[in-house]
Amino acid sequence: MGHQMSRRSEREEQAHRFADAGWHVFPAEPGGKRPATLHGFLDGTTDHREIQQWWRSEPRLNVAITTGAPGPDVLDVDKHKDGDGFGAFNKLKRAGLIRDPMAIVRTPSGGFHAYYKGTNQRNGHIPGEYVDFRSQGGYVVAPPSRIAGHTYEVAQKQPSSDTFNWAAAKQLLDPQPERQPYKAPEQAGDRPRDLSHLPGWLATQPEGNRNHGLFWAANRAAEAGDVATLDSLASAARAAGLDDREIDRTIASAQRTAATTGAGARPIKHSQPPVATAAAGQPDPQAEAEAGALRPRPASGPVMACQRLTGPRSHPIQE
Repeated sequence: MGHQMSRRSEREEQAHRFADAGWHVFPAEPGGKRPATLHGFLDGTTDHREIQQWWRSEPRLNVAITTGAPGPDVLDVDKHKDGDGFGAFNKLKRAGLIRDPMAIVRTPSGGFHAYYKGTNQRNGHIPGEYVDFRSQGGYVVAPPSRIAGHTYEVAQKQPSSDTFNWAAAKQLLDPQPERQPYKAPEQAGDRPRDLSHLPGWLATQPEGNRNHGLFWAANRAAEAGDVATLDSLASAARAAGLDDREIDRTIASAQRTAATTGAGARPIKHSQPPVATAAAGQPDPQAEAEAGALRPRPASGPVMACQRLTGPRSHPIQE
């Protein structure tokens, strides 16, 4: 057993710790945030055999955690050249909305992630405030992953079962009254569509197809008046590498396009998802969606109990 444990890379070892805590993990590309699996966070697992297979095949893979219960909720306080979220975070703290996180993790950008007990809230983003919220339908890259030579590092940790109230935070930081969602005209035989797979599909898009994919998916959500999915799409696009201004412009354009199709106007000509080029080496997302490939798949076999690492395991995030 000792020989087997000695073969583990630091990232594989941490992925096993997260799985032991009940958090679903999956690999992200070496040196980046993009998922290294076909279905992104939908491939998150606690199966130690699958985790071992991923990191034994490529030890440099970064570690990603699927957010939202049973995983953690994460408040992402970002830092960019044109601004940061520290002011927004301090405003939330003064208002008593920052409760005790179980961990604070420094991120390669110079910002940080605050980890809280997971809930069933949805992802969220506030334009211009540089803060995001990752819960159901999202993921974060976690320690000890590295991007551009910089490591995700644990700054502090403590036992805590506190949660973060994103709705209250958004009301404080973005108090503007919410616009009424666009509602597509009802047609005979129309039934509500489940759009929850769209953020996962967007996360799999190769570079060069992400903005087109975001526009197409945002149109579907805007047509349905599904504001929660629009928020999740913004988070998925950000994790895939699109910047905030590009995301905001694309989603706003999709909302305007959807609005122009109401009251008898012709439907927009985006009924099928954009297909990645063959050079990108990606499968056809339309065929995958039709086959149900973006739905969470069942485990391929019984979960095997992994040999326990030595030392205390009271906290899933290790320094």
